[in-house]
Amino acid sequence: MNDTKKPGTPKDSHYAKLRRTFRDQKSGGAPEFRPKRHVPPGENAADGLVRLYGIHTVRAALDNPRRKVRQMWVTRNAMERLEIADLGALPFATELVEPKEIDKITGTDAVHQGVLIEAEPLKAKALSALGDSPLILVLDQVTDPHNVGAIIRSAVAFGAGALIVTQRHSPHESGVLAKSASGALEHIDLIEVRNLADALGELHEAGFQTIGLDSAGPAELEKTFAGDKLALVLGAEGKGLRQKTRETVTALARLDMPGAIHSLNVSNAAAVSLYAARKFLR
Repeated sequence: MNDTKKPGTPKDSHYAKLRRTFRDQKSGGAPEFRPKRHVPPGENAADGLVRLYGIHTVRAALDNPRRKVRQMWVTRNAMERLEIADLGALPFATELVEPKEIDKITGTDAVHQGVLIEAEPLKAKALSALGDSPLILVLDQVTDPHNVGAIIRSAVAFGAGALIVTQRHSPHESGVLAKSASGALEHIDLIEVRNLADALGELHEAGFQTIGLDSAGPAELEKTFAGDKLALVLGAEGKGLRQKTRETVTALARLDMPGAIHSLNVSNAAAVSLYAARKFLR
C-alpha cells in the first residue's frame, strides 16, 4: 500500500505554515503590511463634462447611444472585462494606463475598477415627455447621491419608467451617483420639475395615483394601491416628505414593518415599495 501523502491535505498545510514561519524568522520577520497610500481626487472635469467610472457604469454608458463620451482611461485588465479588443476603434480619445494613473484623477476612495471616462451628462427631460409607463418614482428633495443612485438601480430593476426630481435640492449627475446606480442611470428617463406640487397635480390629471411613503402613514402600502398607474413619492431621510407634498399626494402610506425598527433607509424603502407596486400592477 502506498502511504505517500497527497498534496493539499491538512498535514501538508500545517508543514507549509511551519516552513513559512521558519523563513520569516530567518529573514527578520514577516513582510510589513503597507496600506495603500491615500490619494485625493485631482482637478475637476472640464465644464460640461462628468467623470464616470466602474465596469458596469462605463459598459452601460458605452452602450447608450444618447451618451456622448469624450475620453477614456482604461487598464489592460479592465479592457478585457469590458470586452474591448481595439482601443483605436473607439470614436473618442483613449489611453491605456496603470491603475495608479486613474487614482490620480479620481482619488483612491473611488472604486474605479480600472476604467474612467469623461462624458457629457445626460439631459433631463420635462414632465411633458413622460412616457406611458404605469409605474414611476418621485423624489422630494432626496439629495444624497449614494441614495439616489441606489434608488435609480432599483427603479430600473423593477421596471419604473421615469424618475422625477426637483431642479433644486437634488444631486447632479456624478461619478458617485452613477457608480451607485451600477449602470442603471443609462436606462431610465430623468425628469426635472420646478414645483413638485404642480407636477403631482399633472400626474393626477394623467391618471396616476400618487402615494407618499411615510412611516406614520394611516394605511399599509399594499392596501392603498388603486387604479392602473402608480407614482411612488419618497422624501429625504430625516425630514421625510415636505408638508406641501403630503397635502398634495393622493394618499399617505406606510410599509408594514413588525420589527423593532419602523423606518428604512430611503433607498431600501424605494426597493420594497417598488416590489409591492409592481406585484399589484401585474
